[in-house]
Amino acid sequence: MVYELIISAVSSYLVGNSTLQYSITIGLYMCALGLGSFLSKFIRKNLFNWFANVEIGIGIIGGLSSLLLFLANLHLQSYALVMYLEIIIIGTFAGLEIPLLTRIIEEDRKDLRVTISSIFSFDYIGGLIGSIAFPMVLLPHLGYFATAALVGSLNLLAAVLIIFRYSARLRNAGFYRVVSVLLLCSMAIGMLFAENVGQTIENGLYRDNVILNQQTEYQKIVMTRHKDDTRLYLDGNCQFSSMDEYRYHEALVHIPMAYAQQREKVLLLGGGDGLAARELLKYPDTTVTLVDLDSAMTTLCQEHPQITALNEGALQSDRVTIINTDAYEYLESCTELYDLIIVDLPDPNNEALSKLYTNIFYRLCSSRLTDSGILNVQSTSPYYASKAFWCIHNTIQSEEMEVLPYHLQVPAFGDWGFNMASRTPLTQHHALPEDTRYLTEESLPALFMFGKDEMTEAGINQLTRPVLIQYYNEAARAWQ
Repeated sequence: MVYELIISAVSSYLVGNSTLQYSITIGLYMCALGLGSFLSKFIRKNLFNWFANVEIGIGIIGGLSSLLLFLANLHLQSYALVMYLEIIIIGTFAGLEIPLLTRIIEEDRKDLRVTISSIFSFDYIGGLIGSIAFPMVLLPHLGYFATAALVGSLNLLAAVLIIFRYSARLRNAGFYRVVSVLLLCSMAIGMLFAENVGQTIENGLYRDNVILNQQTEYQKIVMTRHKDDTRLYLDGNCQFSSMDEYRYHEALVHIPMAYAQQREKVLLLGGGDGLAARELLKYPDTTVTLVDLDSAMTTLCQEHPQITALNEGALQSDRVTIINTDAYEYLESCTELYDLIIVDLPDPNNEALSKLYTNIFYRLCSSRLTDSGILNVQSTSPYYASKAFWCIHNTIQSEEMEVLPYHLQVPAFGDWGFNMASRTPLTQHHALPEDTRYLTEESLPALFMFGKDEMTEAGINQLTRPVLIQYYNEAARAWQ
């Protein structure tokens, strides 16, 4: 179970489209289990040797699974081939386990009823333990490499116990004892040095030097630096570059603030880096409620000197209230009304994020706005992901709101877009701040113009029919 979860999670992290990765892993693994069970009928003797071989094989391939996937992503053209081979090999070995173990126990106990019930009971209970331990304990505290090595060590430990306990029933028992112990020690050492290996691999995945690498309960946070350029990545996706982030955050904040009739109370969904909050604090009468799921993210951006230098200590301001919870859940339970809601969430590249781009989510946002309140949503690229952008636009519009799309060039991202919406007509009420680095009153009208190659038809992203993630993944594949 843990190996399945590792392969699925790593593939989602490196390739994207988590539904596809988990579906392929589960389906292929189940098929491989059947293949292993089928092949077990051809094993007629030396059952203990075969069982030891199976445990050693699973331990080696499983223990190295995440490392092999990262290396394949770095150095090979066909990542999927390595992924599929891992699933098939581990699944086939696992499919051999229960038939072999059943026959071994049956030779001694002669009670098939008790044998079968005992083996399957422990197998299913173990699956439950693994599926709970992986997201809640193993991944947050150990990461991908150490988790795989730990579970690989458990398989190798099982092999060692079998080999030493039943050496009289194994052929070449001395050879097996030496090999199994050496492999177990090697895997244990690999687990101890997994953090060093991970740092080396991460450096290969990113263009610049990795200066921070942190796995939280919810995501992988990586920060890189090259000369004066600091970049933050969440699950492999760039969130900002210090060289040009001001363009994005000025457009995200100051345009809706210029259109807002009232702007005392602002709800910021996402934006845990504090950069949008920095721009909002330029308005002396504005208070900000920042809702970000990951407390590790907001704590990092409150304390890390390179990030606090960028956000100017915004997250430590007494005008900013930080709430670490899910944005959807917050809107469901919230009773406050806001003059402006800014949705600064990561792109909808998985199902959990896609939920925060649905019509129901925007309906919740609308219900938390004052009568003249404004909603502003970062909406991916109208050029690189045109269908995704206009899907977000149409989805907001389906909730009976007037929507005004706009976009600008952000060098780190390319052409990037936003959708500003309100239940009342959208007109500019205030001038832009004077201390902007990019926006000017003269350039503002151009941001609301789109070329022909940025216009397309798209559907509405519903909670029961999430088409947005399909649009987004199609765009990602097209531009890879």
